[in-house]
Amino acid sequence: MPLLDTFSELTEIRADNHRYPLSDLVFMAVCMITCGAEDWKMVSELAKKKKSWLKLYIPLPHGVPSHHTFIRVFERLDPDEFRQCFITWVKQIAERTHDEVIAIDGKTLRRSYDKGDNKAAIHMVNAWASQTGMVLGQLKTAAKSNEITAIPALLDMLEISGCIVSTDAMGCQRAIAEKIRDKNAHYLLAVKGNQQHLHDDIKLYLDDLATKEKLPENASFHETVEKGHGRIEIRRCWTSADIHWLVQREDWKDLAMIGVVEGERHEGDQVSIERRYFISSLTTDAEHFMNSVRSHWSVENNLHWVLDIGFREDECRIRKGFGPENMAIFRQMALNLLKQEATLKLGIKNKRIMAAADDEYRTLLLQGII
Repeated sequence: MPLLDTFSELTEIRADNHRYPLSDLVFMAVCMITCGAEDWKMVSELAKKKKSWLKLYIPLPHGVPSHHTFIRVFERLDPDEFRQCFITWVKQIAERTHDEVIAIDGKTLRRSYDKGDNKAAIHMVNAWASQTGMVLGQLKTAAKSNEITAIPALLDMLEISGCIVSTDAMGCQRAIAEKIRDKNAHYLLAVKGNQQHLHDDIKLYLDDLATKEKLPENASFHETVEKGHGRIEIRRCWTSADIHWLVQREDWKDLAMIGVVEGERHEGDQVSIERRYFISSLTTDAEHFMNSVRSHWSVENNLHWVLDIGFREDECRIRKGFGPENMAIFRQMALNLLKQEATLKLGIKNKRIMAAADDEYRTLLLQGII
């Protein structure tokens, strides 16, 4: 069994007289969180209801553990080691595809703060594979500003060769670009005020490029129009591989092109236009460039929004020890399983209800780990 085999490598943190192997506790937790459990007490209560099904895969000679057992174990379990097992497991059940966009983005677990211990809310940096729809890995930071140091550490854990790694403006750092290229991947980095001179230079050039009726040889343009929900969205992209004039080009490893994506939204009588600027090691056309940018934006709807709405992550009040971080990893394990199952056309929340109600559907969902 991939999950039991992978997580059997976890270092035991308890005395020798424990009743439940760590890998069994992980298996029960991920199964019950997939079924809708949102805290350790509900993990235990659901597991008791599904004891007969669980015994098809793990022996449970002492029955189902109490929620106190889950609390004690996962408040103390080393999240770095748990995370590495998670990443190893994901590699076993998901294939990387060439040119897949891996979006690196952060999310704060809002209720994880603990006033009593003067502990701030946890901020997690996630790596999201846009095409396969899976979380590849995550890393806790001390604060949102620490994403700059966390991103290279997270990239070191992942297999990203042949992929496109995208970040928001906070991740637009020379060291991050170099790390991505050293891992045989391409970077696509949003540029804003934290790289002021670079931003101003490429903005001036690309804004002028967007006014030209005929583009120069090394430039490209693509446009899409979408209608729905009472609004019209027009997206335009201009890219240029002519960067010989860019003073900062040598500062960014293998910098090959710059691009701007313009979004124009018509909603009733209201029209809004926004432009976002990017640098990349890619050598491609505007259509592929814009599709890659949009793949990064999908992390908000397909990961962060789903964690908040489908898993109520921002309402979770687990706060002690390593509990919040480990529960976040469990949620992402469950999300990966739910995202991979495509036969039932339901949202994540309803899929979790079906997993709790239907043994056959739960088995189908968990085929990646059992």
